[in-house]
Amino acid sequence: MSFKDELSTLVNRIPGLLGVILADWEGEAVDYVARMDDFELRVAGAHKGVILNQLRGMLPGLREDPLEELVVTTEGARTLVLPITSDYFLVLLLQRDELISRALFEGRRCRETLRREIG
Repeated sequence: MSFKDELSTLVNRIPGLLGVILADWEGEAVDYVARMDDFELRVAGAHKGVILNQLRGMLPGLREDPLEELVVTTEGARTLVLPITSDYFLVLLLQRDELISRALFEGRRCRETLRREIG
C-alpha cells in the first residue's frame, strides 16, 4: 500500500479530520491528504516538526522515555503528532470540536502500518 493510500484511509476514518501529513525529520512533507489548503497543511506539519524536535531534545536530560505522541489544542483546532521513527512523523489536524479519541486510535494504527513500510 502506498503512503497516499494509507493517509487517505486515515482521513476517511476520522470525522472532522482536516488533513494528515507524513513528514521527515526536517518537517518536509513526504506525502499528505488534505481537506484544507495544502500549503497551510504543509506549514502546520513543518511547525509541528520543530516542536517535536525541541521536545525530543529536552527529554533525555529529564530522564524521560522517548516521546510517543503529542496533542496540541488551540482555540480553532486540535493537532496530533505521532513520531513514526526518529526520521519521520505523522501530523493529524482536526476541527476543534471533534473528539480526539478516534484520531488517537486511528492515528496509532496508521503509525504502526507506516513503521512497517518505512522499516
